[in-house]
Amino acid sequence: MTSTPSSLPILPTSLVGSYAQPDWLIDRAKLAGRFPPRVRAKELWRVEPEHLAQAQDDATLLAIRAQEEAGLDIITDGEMRRESYSNHFATALEGVDIDNPGTALDRSGHPNPVPRIAGPIVRPQPVGVRDVEFLKAHTDHTVKMTVPGPFTMSQQAQNDYYPDLESAALAYAAAVNAEIKDLHAAGADLVQIDEPYMQARPQAARDYGVTALNAALDGVTGTTAVHICFGYAAIIHERPEGYSFLPELAGCPADQISIETAQSGLDLGVLKDLSEKHVILGVINLDDHEVESADLVADRVRRAFPYAPPERITIATDCGMKYLPRASAEGKMRAMAGAAEILREEL
Repeated sequence: MTSTPSSLPILPTSLVGSYAQPDWLIDRAKLAGRFPPRVRAKELWRVEPEHLAQAQDDATLLAIRAQEEAGLDIITDGEMRRESYSNHFATALEGVDIDNPGTALDRSGHPNPVPRIAGPIVRPQPVGVRDVEFLKAHTDHTVKMTVPGPFTMSQQAQNDYYPDLESAALAYAAAVNAEIKDLHAAGADLVQIDEPYMQARPQAARDYGVTALNAALDGVTGTTAVHICFGYAAIIHERPEGYSFLPELAGCPADQISIETAQSGLDLGVLKDLSEKHVILGVINLDDHEVESADLVADRVRRAFPYAPPERITIATDCGMKYLPRASAEGKMRAMAGAAEILREEL
């Protein structure tokens, strides 16, 4: 198992996952006016159902080309087919009643409609295999796919079946484990597990979240990453100065840990706790639509060098670009690529 594919340059560049969906595909005003949906939110799509899959494929092609033209090294599908980072997968599972949703508190403490666990959680078929096959067919770059983490999904559900949330998280972990293996088999070079609720609910994450994460990664031989963040900047504006949950990931089987540092001005001394991991370093502030200069982004990356050598760093966005205007997203991707060029010349 390697932490990065050998074909990549030093300090490769990448999105965390999502790119800005086109206005013709999704109602961006509705998207921005609510928390990320946990149940299906078909009202967000502007395209009629019979044409939606084709439109999502077309938007994915645009996202791939935008990343390539900006100069990124690792390409995602931009999550164009998803209403949120988690509900695309979470609502595809059996045992979850999406027609009669439950309620759970989001990370800001507000009640949200969520999938209701009404029976054994089972993944009836792969969810993202066609997506990674489509991505591989349309780029020759290294590719990454993302899946929601088992702990986060357990926090975004109403549990009416399992004896406790730990049992639910472990059931989700089995589904995620099977999905990761299928995504790697289909050609994904890197699979990232999104676990933002480990930061939001650190004690529960310590109690059983790491156990669920480890189960999700059991027997996986391809390269994996875990993304942990403070929430979408478009929705959660206040940032703590440090992670409440991060050193605990040092011992997990994932090869890479994805963190955000730009908006929070994070003290990068925390990287000392992750000395065995490759770090996906978020250095693009998504709370500000203004495009950073390549020099500013390079400065943010240099802050990490005392704690992690360049060979162990991927330059990335703080979180998903889903809520950014496309022009801003394009500019910020170019700034990342420009920063990588500056830093490679210095090394």
